[in-house]
Amino acid sequence: MKSSYLILVCIGIASCTPLPQSSLNSDGNPKVLMLKDFAYEPQIRTIQLSPDGSPMAPAVTRLGEWNLLLQFDDLRSDRDTYYARVLHCNYDWTRSSLQDLDYMSIYNEFPINNTEYSIDTHIPYVHYWMPLPPVKLPGNYVLVVYRGTNKDDIVLSRRFIVYETLLSFTNDGNLIGPGSIANINQQLNFTINYNNVNIVNPMLDVHVSIRQNQRWDNMSNDVRPSFVREIEKELEYRFFDETKMFRGGNEFRFFDLRSLNNPGRNVDYVAKAQKPYEVFIAKDKTREGESYSQYNDLNGAFIIDNYDYRDLAFTNYAYVTFSLETPPVDGDVYVTGGFSYWNLANENKMSYDSVQGLYTSRILLKQGWYDYQYLVKSQKVPPYHFEGSHFETENYYEIFVYNRPFQPQADLLIGYLRLEKNPR
Repeated sequence: MKSSYLILVCIGIASCTPLPQSSLNSDGNPKVLMLKDFAYEPQIRTIQLSPDGSPMAPAVTRLGEWNLLLQFDDLRSDRDTYYARVLHCNYDWTRSSLQDLDYMSIYNEFPINNTEYSIDTHIPYVHYWMPLPPVKLPGNYVLVVYRGTNKDDIVLSRRFIVYETLLSFTNDGNLIGPGSIANINQQLNFTINYNNVNIVNPMLDVHVSIRQNQRWDNMSNDVRPSFVREIEKELEYRFFDETKMFRGGNEFRFFDLRSLNNPGRNVDYVAKAQKPYEVFIAKDKTREGESYSQYNDLNGAFIIDNYDYRDLAFTNYAYVTFSLETPPVDGDVYVTGGFSYWNLANENKMSYDSVQGLYTSRILLKQGWYDYQYLVKSQKVPPYHFEGSHFETENYYEIFVYNRPFQPQADLLIGYLRLEKNPR
């Protein structure tokens, strides 16, 4: 097995080119802001936004309890000048009509002054971090980071959410949807009480979104209530149609790369002939049709850590090769997770090797523990074709309740609930 990997190493080394060291922003190649989690340059890596820097916590905070921290790496040896600004969005993540002073107390431009240089790493980089500035209104926001004072020279965008607790929730604990789809789906049945909010037309002014495991790619938006009880001021949500249900999916695959000297579980081989190292994850196979297997995972998240040196400034990047042994399918296959911000992009798209009979993908990742899975994008093949789906799978869900009042004319997040399903 190692001999075949060494062949892949040689191919990888021969095709390895340095990361582009430019802003990729010009009149002929302008950057276009996307209101989602995205890196606009290949040298911007490992973007994290979470409360107090807790890597697995969602970028969600209560209004008045401000604790969000942005972190990212720039894979260049020299420090650059970056600024950030905050944009308010509607429930569907379109830009709202609010002006900066409607939701910010101070001028909406913030320098990122906190930096740390990597120490003796295979790829030199600068680590940046900044606490997010507070906002005045609850709702959806996008943090945009740009180079210098040129707001068009965008390097990253990252979503975050601020909520108020103006509603009360009742959850009946029913996981399973009706009928034959019950064995693969998970459903949330809940009731919202809005006694403390003046909502004239709840069917028109209230929008509910549901997210699974911090994923943006399969989020259910604008879920409509099954029953409206205006006298009791209640909205009841149950027995959605199948398009609003969630596949239970499967527990995430994972690998432990906290050490390059003594790699952990599911790392098959580390080739050290050239720096950065080439890491090969143990060959995967499809799990479709298999029985559910229970084990703990990070629900798709990743944690940056370094067991070789107990100082994160020494943490290395390595090229990680994933391989999935399977016949080809009619569609595009991606290896994805929190590390790819749940985007299905060229970087994490897999190519098929007909000689070895497997899909492969090679991605530059920082040392740590990573959850991942293989998803299919196709008109004919379901996304979980290689993973299988089980209602027993442990997941967590977030319910977001938005209201558009008469003033301001924008969607405000007035209720938030996090639910653990099948907790261990």
